[in-house]
Amino acid sequence: MAYLQPYLHDLTGVFSAPVQAWADPHGQIRGEGAQGIHCGDDRVVRSAVLTVDGEEPAWVSTHVRSADAVDYLHFVRVPGSVADPLVHLTRSRTADARGVAETIRIDSAQAEPVRLRVVCRIVVDSTPMEKIKSGAAPAAGPEVAGPGWSWRGEGTRALLETGAADAEYADGTVLLAWTVDVEPGGSVELPWRLDVEDLGAPMVGPTTAPLVAPRLADRRMDRLMSRSVSDLNGLRMASSDRPGDTFLAAGAPWFLTMFGRDSLIAARMLLPLDTALAGGTLRALAARQGTTTDADTAEQPGKILHEVRRATLRFEEDGQGVALPPVYFGTIDATPLWITLLHGAWRAGLPEQEVAALLDPLEAALVWLRDHGDSDGDGFLEYLDTSGHGLANQGWKDSGDSIRWHDGSLADGPIALAEVQGYAYEAALGGAALLEAFGRPGAGEWRAYAEDLAARFRAAFWCEDADGRYPAIALDASKRPVDGVASNMGHLLGTGILDAAEEATVVRRLMDPTMFSGFGIRTVSTTNGGFWPTRYHAGSVWSHDTAIVIDGMTRAGFADEASTLAAGLLDAAEGFDWRLPELFSGHAADQVGAPVPYPASCRPQAWAAASAVPIAVALGQLAPGGPA
Repeated sequence: MAYLQPYLHDLTGVFSAPVQAWADPHGQIRGEGAQGIHCGDDRVVRSAVLTVDGEEPAWVSTHVRSADAVDYLHFVRVPGSVADPLVHLTRSRTADARGVAETIRIDSAQAEPVRLRVVCRIVVDSTPMEKIKSGAAPAAGPEVAGPGWSWRGEGTRALLETGAADAEYADGTVLLAWTVDVEPGGSVELPWRLDVEDLGAPMVGPTTAPLVAPRLADRRMDRLMSRSVSDLNGLRMASSDRPGDTFLAAGAPWFLTMFGRDSLIAARMLLPLDTALAGGTLRALAARQGTTTDADTAEQPGKILHEVRRATLRFEEDGQGVALPPVYFGTIDATPLWITLLHGAWRAGLPEQEVAALLDPLEAALVWLRDHGDSDGDGFLEYLDTSGHGLANQGWKDSGDSIRWHDGSLADGPIALAEVQGYAYEAALGGAALLEAFGRPGAGEWRAYAEDLAARFRAAFWCEDADGRYPAIALDASKRPVDGVASNMGHLLGTGILDAAEEATVVRRLMDPTMFSGFGIRTVSTTNGGFWPTRYHAGSVWSHDTAIVIDGMTRAGFADEASTLAAGLLDAAEGFDWRLPELFSGHAADQVGAPVPYPASCRPQAWAAASAVPIAVALGQLAPGGPA
């Protein structure tokens, strides 16, 4: 049976990892698609539908106060009322790391008292997130005979606090009911709350202080920064055994857990605001650094992991498909990104004792670059899933159809991605600087490694078409440069692997209308045979992808181009009510006016929210470097 991934673009939600609650635009949780209250990788409540006197109240507006708080304003029609809507119902929903709460407030300006029967019908659930994401039918919910129940078994507990409501429990459904009299000019408040606990979850809410948004002079930029930092705080998590080492979960709803690549990129973008998050991210990932070789999990000594789940993550039909173990290492780029974050955080002011404590993991990660990341000894980092059930593509463009030739056909692996070579070059030099600064041997070896990598890259990766030269997206299994014109080349800017003339060439190619939509950089050129504006990795615009290009242009000295891209991404943010999505359509801005959503995109998403910082730097609203 073929399943369809649910769309998210019109949903609203509250988030405080590991808890999230998704509703329709009017605040009703109907159990459709991703709607529901989730804890970690499980949906705990499928639906929570509110009625007044047997009818749903008339929705008027939604106000997102923060990532963890949203208000839904409704009007209630009562017999004998005038044309003016004089009875308001505000459904305020909040989330924290322990659960979700609602307060239903009713205000009346009627001349006479109003009696109302308010009912919230709650259906409990126990559907794993991967089944929701695949569009499969929901699992049968647990039996509920009272305010407390277990949704997964031992170690999970949900507790419904009903306040003054009358509560009925039957067949996995809870009916909360209130009969209220609202006096003229008066109001009533009807609260309920769901507390959740999963003692077996690998990730929990953090114990550290939240991020603080800087105030920016530009009104639009300030709105984006405020919303983004709020979203980032909603995505903050920690390992259950290291609650003080905070990192950012990748995104809601699908990826509310530790992701090596996503957490590292987001933390690096945030260095101008904060180094503590970088320190927590580095320590949390170093604590799970690979120590052995295991084809099933893709673990290797020194390697930084890809993701952590409570249980095996399966997207399979008839035994075919993806099945990722609870701790999965299938990523080619997290390890060099870990090294560059450590170097960047040190430069930005991470305390020396914290850096020194990570030098052993640093040396292990550097050795992985040479001894394991380069699986065939050709001097480049490449990947190939050997388990038969892991990810086929293991860079940030990790869908199965992301690495394309210019004619749109797919490249065969093993794949050596262009941007990963840039990450490795920068990591080798950053690692060398750290070793030298802290009195450890080996700096010269890693500088020589970087120099040799740059020479090999220059010889192997460059292509040419009618518009001139450019770096290929990758090398394929036959070491041929895959000639798709793609955003990957933008990640090379500022790494040092390109010389000044090569960087200018890359900037020119990226700013061409075939790549720059007016809102951001497309994942592939409109001239690619596989281009489609809403194809996940072959035509869409990813917020963080453009932000990395902006940061690279800024570091490489292309301030005007960086400012132009930043202004385009800021326009896109305004079109999404200041919450940048994971990705959006690659339609040209002068054709659509407002950005077109990619309907299954995560929002909020860590590296998309963190993109506010490179935008602010490029537009002169925030100083580069670090808080020190």
